[in-house]
Amino acid sequence: MPDSAASPSVPDNEAIVQASSWVAPLRTEIARVLVGQNMLVDRLLVALLTNGHVLLEGVPGLAKTLAVRTLAGTLQAKFQRIQFTPDLLPADVIGTMVYHPKDGTFSPRLGPIFANLVLADEINRAPAKVQSALLEAMQERQVTIGENTHKLPDPFMVLATQNPIDQEGTYTLPEAQLDRFLLKVRVTYPTPLEERMVLDAMATSAPKLDVSQITDVAAISASRVVVNKIFMDEKIRDYIVAIINATRHPETLAPHLKLLIRCGASPRGTINLALASKALAFLNGRNYVVPQDIKDLAPDILRHRILLSYEAEAEGVTTEDVVKTLLDKLPVP
Repeated sequence: MPDSAASPSVPDNEAIVQASSWVAPLRTEIARVLVGQNMLVDRLLVALLTNGHVLLEGVPGLAKTLAVRTLAGTLQAKFQRIQFTPDLLPADVIGTMVYHPKDGTFSPRLGPIFANLVLADEINRAPAKVQSALLEAMQERQVTIGENTHKLPDPFMVLATQNPIDQEGTYTLPEAQLDRFLLKVRVTYPTPLEERMVLDAMATSAPKLDVSQITDVAAISASRVVVNKIFMDEKIRDYIVAIINATRHPETLAPHLKLLIRCGASPRGTINLALASKALAFLNGRNYVVPQDIKDLAPDILRHRILLSYEAEAEGVTTEDVVKTLLDKLPVP
């Protein structure tokens, strides 16, 4: 636990409680519509608090769109869904210039990317030009249409989905683009109990999907300031660096992993793991990061940043297996 005298900028517990007062009501409100998927909701909130983007991987029908739409409703934020298809053009995402023949002038028509929460459904269905247009907007948080540059709204978060099963007719995201996502979250099937609750709530032609506004984008911005001041001990920082370094030199911990990892995580993984762990501590009402925060988030941070070799694929080894092995081998501070 931080020493407040040694760390005057660290918010005290009262400040954390006050700044995160919207978290519990928001989780409760979302749970009225979205059954289960608590981990997904928390990861969306982590991304929102760290100004990051999320790649969601899961088969259709697991409430990915509903989760994002519901979150937007509780924030009173603008939500847009873009269905990515092979014939989509960059202008369909960011917008274009419209010609007015009456006076011979052009004016910008802003695309659906101008929203607080943007769901890019099946991002790997669109060609590379569209993917790069979206990912450039994610990185720069602005788009250029014609001669004018337009700032994207704040907060701005992209949630891209891809189906892990059907890969026919898809355009795989390059590793450099994948690295731009803060988290890659695997959305899994509900438990039988949760599915029964889904059946009871949704098996009607008019399900109740409306939610009340719990907070607003201004409160999110204020919470980000607090998240940035969350205390992180030197030993925790060293632990993060050790995890990332282990993905690049796995032979130092587990010699058999050397042939399974083709490429380790980039420094962006180091930064994102630290940022996300602060946000998770905030969501859990703490003003300091604990090792468990790092261990909980490491799979989602590193899932798309560790490139496996052909040997790993042949043996059925996943990035989750690799991350779990590294975490088990590394000493916890």
